[in-house]
Amino acid sequence: MFFEYAACSTCRKARRWLDDHGVAHRSIPIVESPPALAELARLVELSGVAVERWFNTSGQSYRALIARMGKREFAALPAPQKLGLLAADGKMIKRPVLVAGGRVLVGFDESRYASLL
Repeated sequence: MFFEYAACSTCRKARRWLDDHGVAHRSIPIVESPPALAELARLVELSGVAVERWFNTSGQSYRALIARMGKREFAALPAPQKLGLLAADGKMIKRPVLVAGGRVLVGFDESRYASLL
């Protein structure tokens, strides 16, 4: 699975890398079809990355959340509440998200993608 946002240049770069390396993937539009809460919790766990690192901190949804809530209050939220925020707004999730062979990669880094091959 490859969760992406079509307007995201990083997602386009990652998709091009997958195509160029012959890696089959099923593309899922993350804004229209974000992972459900239970699936997201599973993906976060498989990634080995803290839930806080799953937030698209440069996006408008995240900025609006921080403006409304404040950084300290956000940081104090328990992980299940943070997961709920991510599941409720696909634009809040850092992208792309690649799920392959029981591994989950968040964001795009060529060397990490190559390690999947």
